Amino acid sequence: MQLTSPRLRAALLAAASLTLVAAVLPPPKPLGIGDRLFPELGNPGYDVLSYDLSFTYKDNKSPLEAVTVIQARALRPLELINLDFTHGKVASVEVNGEPARFETAGEDLVLTPARPIARNVPLRITVRHTSDPRGRGDGGWVPTEDGLAMANQADAAHRVFPCNDHPADKAYFTFRITAPAGLTAVANGVPGALPAPRAAAGTTWTYRTVHPMATELAQVSVGRSAVVHATGPHGLPLRDVVPAADRERLAPWLKKTAGHVAWMEERVGRYPFENYGILIARATTGFELETQTLSLFEHGLFTGEGYPEWYVESVMVHELAHQWFGDSVSPRTWSDLWLNEGHATWYEALYADGLGKYSLERRMREAYQRSDQWRAAGGPPAAPKAAAPGEKIGLFRPVVYDGAALILYALRQEIGAAAFDRVERRWVTEHRDSVAGTEDFVRLASQEAGRDLTSFLEPWLYGTKTPAMPGHPEWSGKSV
Repeated sequence: MQLTSPRLRAALLAAASLTLVAAVLPPPKPLGIGDRLFPELGNPGYDVLSYDLSFTYKDNKSPLEAVTVIQARALRPLELINLDFTHGKVASVEVNGEPARFETAGEDLVLTPARPIARNVPLRITVRHTSDPRGRGDGGWVPTEDGLAMANQADAAHRVFPCNDHPADKAYFTFRITAPAGLTAVANGVPGALPAPRAAAGTTWTYRTVHPMATELAQVSVGRSAVVHATGPHGLPLRDVVPAADRERLAPWLKKTAGHVAWMEERVGRYPFENYGILIARATTGFELETQTLSLFEHGLFTGEGYPEWYVESVMVHELAHQWFGDSVSPRTWSDLWLNEGHATWYEALYADGLGKYSLERRMREAYQRSDQWRAAGGPPAAPKAAAPGEKIGLFRPVVYDGAALILYALRQEIGAAAFDRVERRWVTEHRDSVAGTEDFVRLASQEAGRDLTSFLEPWLYGTKTPAMPGHPEWSGKSV
């Protein structure tokens, strides 16, 4: 028999209790918020308020040293905290200032805090990790000829930094990027103070967003870049980022942005963010991307042969339109993607129509002829089929672009141009800096039409066959 003091006995009993609690915790597993198309994307139990991301860049073939600080609020008691994260090595984690155990499960980083987190308690999570740009093909970091850019849509932000990687959880961002001398780092938002260069680490560039942002819209670029400043409507700061060697060659394209912003504002109201510009990267991605306040474009779109000027301008308007539709008003679920791409395509087509190059009615008639085929291949616009494994970009099919713009055309035909314009303006005003979904759009359109549009819109949104087009009984689903 071994005797112990009362204090020691209490300590031993407490230790035994902690061991028992640890033993009954469930094993780590990937969680999601139940998105139909990305079931393991996002994480339940907390709301992210802000991200503070620090990256140290060496070259585009080496992992970046990184620190991610997440400020959040617990929505329920948490013994485990899941973050979306992969393609990086974690060195350490702290939760509310105390070291936390961490494990991986699928593409989740699962944290065990030193003590359970109560509901409504503020959370400060600090993860020291690497962010690896090598071996990409599924989004995240995009190597360019002189550095890196970022393309996180739809589910690739967590290949760059730990996060709650779903557009339903928007947050404010701060970026701190350290890069060697001779390189320029840019990110979403407005620049902060720029410290003097340091011989060893280089220069640290700081940016912050003024409005909340979805993780898929984050942008960080490092390269031999020129930053071109201009002024848009009502004093809007314009900031374009282009390869320094091509600044003069690209200048005529950059001068078009102010006019594009004014054109969009005439139709849907004031631009919703702190600044805007385009980032032209020497990279081949196969797409352009509406990263918030700084849209990503391939260099070849502006310098390659075979692209008429009207087409390039309409693509520029497409990404600009996303700043309202998709960025300021983000999709509640990925099945609501049609609201992003359908609207951007609509304004792209309307702009081309205004240039007299490709009439809106012709484009919609041609889309109508292909619509049944698109629905068979990709599902209806508001309930698209999931992409094939390893082909996440496959979600972005014609049915959510021109197939979805066709819904907007049908709505305008049904309720008239004046009511349609009111729908568009109300949509981006009432849901600014927030998230919204298909049911919200149907409800708002019904209010502006003065009647319930559910029975009219549901076949357009969810039907396997394309309904008859109001005002065009002569249109058919057969090519002519």
